[in-house]
Amino acid sequence: MASKVIPWYKRKHGSQVKTDYAIHHTKRVVKKQVERYGGDIQTFSSCFQRPCSCLTSSRKSRSHSVSQAQVHATEDMAEPAYTIPQFRQRTAEEQGTEEYQRVSTNVGKGLAVIQEEIHRMRMVTKAQVESLAIQIEVKNLMRKRPEFLDDIPKMPDFLVALRPHTVWEKMQVKLFCTVEGNPRPIVQWYKGGVPVDPLSIPAKYKIENKYGVHSLIISRCAVSDTAEYSAVATNPHGTATSKATVTVKRPAGAGEFSHLGLVPHLTEIHASKLEVTLLDRFTVTFGVEGGSISLVCSMVVVPDLPNVPPLAQWYRDDKLLHQGNLAEMSVCGGSARLTLTHLAKDDEGLYTLRIFTKDGTAEHSAYLFVSDAAPSVAGAPGAPMSVKAYDVNSDYVLVAWKPPNTVNEAPITGYFVDRCEAGSDTWVQCNNTPVNICKYPVHGLSVGSSYYFRVRAVNKTGISRPSRKSDRVTAIDAAENERLQVVKIEGKYDIVIRDDDLEGYVTIPGEPTDVHASEIYHSYVVLSWKPPSPRGRAPLWYIIEKCLAGTGAWQRINTAVKLHSPRYPVFDLQDGQKYQFRVYSVNLYGSSEPSAPSEPIQKMDEDGVPSAPGTVVSTRNTKSSVFVQWEAPKHPKDLMGYYIDARVVGAKEWFACNHKPFKHNRFVVHGLIPGESYVFRVQAVNIYGLSDESQESSPITVEPSLSTPSAPYGITMLSCDGSSMTVAWKSPKHCGGSKVNAYYIDKRNADTLVWKEVNLSAVTERVCTVDNLTEGTFYEFKVQAGNMAGVGVPSAPSTPMKCEAWTMEEPGPAYDLSFSEVRSDSLVILWNAPVYTGAGAVTGYFVDRAKKGSSDFVTLNEEAVSHRYLQVTGLEAGETYVFRVCAVNSKGIGKPSALSDPVCAKALQGTKEIMAGVDEETGDIFLSLEACEISETSKFVWSKNYKAIGDCPRVSVTNKGRTSRLTFTNPDKADLGRYSVVVTDTDGVSASHTLTEDALNTMMELSYAIRHPIVPLKHGLNYEILPKGHVRFWLQAVKLSPSVSHRFIVNDKEVSSGEGCKISHDVASGVIQMVVENFTRANEGTYTVQILDGKAKTQSSLVLVGDAFKVALREAEFQRKEHVRKQGPHFEEYLYFTVTEDCTVMLTCKVASVKKETSFHWFKDDDEIVPETPPNVMSGACGLPLPLFSRKDQGVYKAVLSDDRGKDTSVFDISGQVFDNIINAIAQIAGASASELVLQCTPQGIRLQCYMNYYTEEMKTVWKHKESKIASSEKMRIGGTSEMAWMQICDPTDKEKGHYSIEISDGVTTYTRTFDLSGQAYTDAYEEYLRLKAAAFAEKNRGRVVGGLPDVVTIMEEKSLSLTCTVWGEPTPEVTWFKNEQEVASNEHTKVTFDGGKFASMVINKVTPDDSGKYSINVRNKYGGEFVEITVSVYKHGEQIPEPKLGHPKTATPTASAAATPVPPKSPTPFSKTPTPTPKSQTPAPSVKSPTPASTPARKSPTPTPKSPTPTSKSPTPTPPRGAKSPTPPRFVKSPTPPRK
Repeated sequence: MASKVIPWYKRKHGSQVKTDYAIHHTKRVVKKQVERYGGDIQTFSSCFQRPCSCLTSSRKSRSHSVSQAQVHATEDMAEPAYTIPQFRQRTAEEQGTEEYQRVSTNVGKGLAVIQEEIHRMRMVTKAQVESLAIQIEVKNLMRKRPEFLDDIPKMPDFLVALRPHTVWEKMQVKLFCTVEGNPRPIVQWYKGGVPVDPLSIPAKYKIENKYGVHSLIISRCAVSDTAEYSAVATNPHGTATSKATVTVKRPAGAGEFSHLGLVPHLTEIHASKLEVTLLDRFTVTFGVEGGSISLVCSMVVVPDLPNVPPLAQWYRDDKLLHQGNLAEMSVCGGSARLTLTHLAKDDEGLYTLRIFTKDGTAEHSAYLFVSDAAPSVAGAPGAPMSVKAYDVNSDYVLVAWKPPNTVNEAPITGYFVDRCEAGSDTWVQCNNTPVNICKYPVHGLSVGSSYYFRVRAVNKTGISRPSRKSDRVTAIDAAENERLQVVKIEGKYDIVIRDDDLEGYVTIPGEPTDVHASEIYHSYVVLSWKPPSPRGRAPLWYIIEKCLAGTGAWQRINTAVKLHSPRYPVFDLQDGQKYQFRVYSVNLYGSSEPSAPSEPIQKMDEDGVPSAPGTVVSTRNTKSSVFVQWEAPKHPKDLMGYYIDARVVGAKEWFACNHKPFKHNRFVVHGLIPGESYVFRVQAVNIYGLSDESQESSPITVEPSLSTPSAPYGITMLSCDGSSMTVAWKSPKHCGGSKVNAYYIDKRNADTLVWKEVNLSAVTERVCTVDNLTEGTFYEFKVQAGNMAGVGVPSAPSTPMKCEAWTMEEPGPAYDLSFSEVRSDSLVILWNAPVYTGAGAVTGYFVDRAKKGSSDFVTLNEEAVSHRYLQVTGLEAGETYVFRVCAVNSKGIGKPSALSDPVCAKALQGTKEIMAGVDEETGDIFLSLEACEISETSKFVWSKNYKAIGDCPRVSVTNKGRTSRLTFTNPDKADLGRYSVVVTDTDGVSASHTLTEDALNTMMELSYAIRHPIVPLKHGLNYEILPKGHVRFWLQAVKLSPSVSHRFIVNDKEVSSGEGCKISHDVASGVIQMVVENFTRANEGTYTVQILDGKAKTQSSLVLVGDAFKVALREAEFQRKEHVRKQGPHFEEYLYFTVTEDCTVMLTCKVASVKKETSFHWFKDDDEIVPETPPNVMSGACGLPLPLFSRKDQGVYKAVLSDDRGKDTSVFDISGQVFDNIINAIAQIAGASASELVLQCTPQGIRLQCYMNYYTEEMKTVWKHKESKIASSEKMRIGGTSEMAWMQICDPTDKEKGHYSIEISDGVTTYTRTFDLSGQAYTDAYEEYLRLKAAAFAEKNRGRVVGGLPDVVTIMEEKSLSLTCTVWGEPTPEVTWFKNEQEVASNEHTKVTFDGGKFASMVINKVTPDDSGKYSINVRNKYGGEFVEITVSVYKHGEQIPEPKLGHPKTATPTASAAATPVPPKSPTPFSKTPTPTPKSQTPAPSVKSPTPASTPARKSPTPTPKSPTPTSKSPTPTPPRGAKSPTPPRFVKSPTPPRK
């Protein structure tokens, strides 16, 4: 960053910002130098009469021969030099003086040459300033100052008194007066009788004293500044006072009435007439693509008028910026701000703020770096930049851009160009294949449309983010304006004439001319030509033809494109061929003649990237930047700029220093780590890409450039005895790149301008006692600091100090307040003891704190501290504070020290704390700090309890790079305390650590372990049984080296590896093992392993005797048997059970080492089981299903596997707990599949049913009524089938109403199904139960044929036929006989009888063929009846007996009356979509069989089937005569249930 003020009359026209940072000497600079060294003319000679080297023991005067030095200075300053910008805040005096010390012409000549050149230029410049100042000051003094005798004493007298002022609010007022006296009076200013303190309100008051003119400047006056001001002049001979009133008025209506009630009339002020002083300036800034950033520069404006802000302009790389969407500018509130809302790499560059002032312009510049945003794909390149459109025509535009830097990414293989029509958000890719140069001709645009363009880079990994879009371009005919002519008439009127008007009436246009190639690349060629003349008024387009040069075979190339602009890109030309082109002009009237053919055109081979840049030289600049310059490439090839890369010495990865091509061959690399070493390389850039990398520069450490130190400051008096004064001062804020090793003090009487040297030899401390002073006289002091570059500028004169002996009993002020360990909420303040102790020794100190700008101090410690440091806590992060210290003795509290420098409660970036540890190699206990920054002159200063350690035998300090380590030689309790370290010549790098007793003991234990190492073990000695019965003894160490050695000792005898015993180790895993192959009783005893690994050693033992040994031996023998068993067919997994989804229990085992001849047999209780499916041993698994598992399946199951190699057996006992486990597994599946409870009515009562995959009474099922468990009884019967569980309520009453549930438990989970039998559901169910009960009673007592009748009867003619049967019914039924459905009446031929209400018969005497037919009997009573048919066949004597024809016995279906047939009951609960389970079968109607007449088969009466919800008879239902009734089949009431699975 560089800040300077340029007079407006020397500013170049245009918007040019000087990036060279060259030094320009102006009259204003000279004026400032004169003012700085103003006073007496002898001041200048004393300032330069000391040697430049601070190592000289004496100071000599030298002559001022300047002529030859001026010649050299003129030559050196005439050559444009690249001055390294200093990006840090400096005072105006530092800037003015150091401008003459920063000319560096031969940067690469080495440090010695640079130092010599700096020294020479400094002396030449001082000589020039001295000469000018002496001439000017001599003239002024001769004109203004009369000669008088200095030895005549005179009391103060005001030659020019103060005068009153009346000003408006926010204006500046200056009170001044001239006073004389001998000795020179001291002037003190008062406001209303109170001393004016400029430090109380910074920037409010300014007190000056120049050439005897004393002035008080009040900035930005407020109404509260209205008061009487006085200047009091004092010397040993008396006092004089001058007074004046300042009245500050406020305009009427602005919150207060002015004194006169008038609104002031202000003369119009232009912004360039303001006085502007820049304060806080923006520094070098770093941003990221897509983010936003603001550059702010605060300033003081006089006068500060809200409606007249300063005129500010912002520049980037010499180009004036304008307000827009991407750049927001404002000047208000005492600051100028530039906000870049959406950063892109296009925004990178040098930004300059230029503010116009009455003295010219005030400028400030700093660089903004914009790095690539994170790529969408790892390894993809960065986005291109600076996309611009050139050569815009009606349907053609040439797009160009700059390539991105590729540091660690793969090289770029090409670019995609996208376009977007204005007003749309849709981007269209212009090229199908990537173009490999940074230019691309886009054609096919719409005339009059506006477009944006953007570019994306491509490499083998992926595609970059898109660039920032270009400015909007409109596709228009560029030649249209050339066809217009403007004629001015008498300066008032303009006549516009088109060329069409001058051409006359033209139909067919002329031919184009000057056909040539405007762009020739390997990828494409752009043809250009001049439009025809005349062209006519009709719309015009072009046709292009090509041919191989010299052949004349013309071929049209834009057949699908109607071309309107005189540009056209051609892409499909062959390599090595030359082509000629010609163009036709076409309109609606026809085509012109062809143009003259172009010259032969051939695609160019790629010209390629530039050659690599030359030697790269890096030099020191600031503590975080390096100046890099390089030689331009020998073959630039249309160079765009350069990319600079850097790498930390020792690292592999490079990083980009700039992200936009830089045009010059010198660059300042910012953002580097102080004290770190870097190397640099450079690449040149053109449209083809990046050149090869240059050679790496030499390594350079980031350090400030060498210069003289800045001025010391803060001169205070520590003691005075009447003839001498002890003064102290603070170190320069900038050491100049080397250690400050000398101070020179000057003094003068306050009433003279002549400075006298106090010390000829350099003072190394910042305290000095000045002797030979006159008591009662006021003295001023100034100090200069020196380093190896020379003596710096002097400090500002101190305030006048009176040489008067101190006699107070309290101590003097402490001094040299400094800070350490500054963090966001705490810091440590340190100070030196007062030189003047008063009447007694200093016993303690009090520390006061106040916020910057405030006078409200708070004492931090209630009790005085005896040590000279204090840790301050409870600070507000980011707040700035000032401190002061008061010493205390037995007489009281002494004078407070001078205020400390303001300190901000904020830790340095990257601050690290002290780390305590133990060296892993040596075991040394140490404290270590890695500094976040360091310079070449930095030193690590360690302290204990804030007292420098120095050379102490208890500790040693070693430094390496940025790390310092304090090692304790023999640590003990004496080393406990608080240790701190300060890194000198940094911005306050420091840290502390309190070493406690617990922490020290812990580290001492670790140190002992390192110095007396043991091999740490993860696991001690242990054993395990291997599959073959081998026993493995093993242990595992945390870490083993390849050189480890070990021994196994068994019962005090070392065992070596051999037959039956193998010993080995694995370094990677840290395992040491011994395998005993035949483990027997002889192996009982104690096992020990001893390990030696370098210096470390350890051992581990295992006692294997008694029961522990028996367990190991038993396991080893078992494993041996297992090994033998597995040599033949064997069970890989023994028998176990599983339960399938249909609740089938499967006994399963897995077999191994089987063959086809291997047999497999199942046994239960030693009885062989032959399953339906033979076991297949070759499948590897065998299973035995146990369907419908119940208690009958308990027993001992055995599987036997055998062949010629041996036999193996697996036994599974299903009883006890195993049986319960199986039942629980079945219950788990059945319970999960259980349906909701179903209600079904029976003649016996109401039944609740739960369907499931399988049910057995062994399952844990519980029925509950109203949460009470139900036990099976005559009233509540519980049972089930394999498909369901049921509970029946016999003869239900109202007591059985309520909520019913069934709980099925599998031992872990309980599955519950419920039914609410109450309300309407109970009513409907009860009615259905009564109906079914009545129907059952009727079925039991209805009339029926018990037996005796055949189905078919065959009888010979003249025989007698007797049909007799037994009937039953309660009450006694009626019996009716029928022949062919006609009732048979009893007569002599056919006699019908019914005896005892039990036996019915029909006898036909002497049958005839007429008696053949279908006979039937109908038996009925009030509950119903039965209808039975008999077929009778009569044949004649001698005829063949006919085949019997079976009749179709019919059961008379009772016909119930309307009163006897109840309405089906409604469902007690709303129906769900789930269908009701369907019964598996229905009971068929009985049939009557007819073998012989004597046969009387029993007949089965139909009974209701409980599984059938609505059973129906399959037989037809004839209507019996005479109202015969049959029972109504039973009906069932159900709750909706899911279908059975």
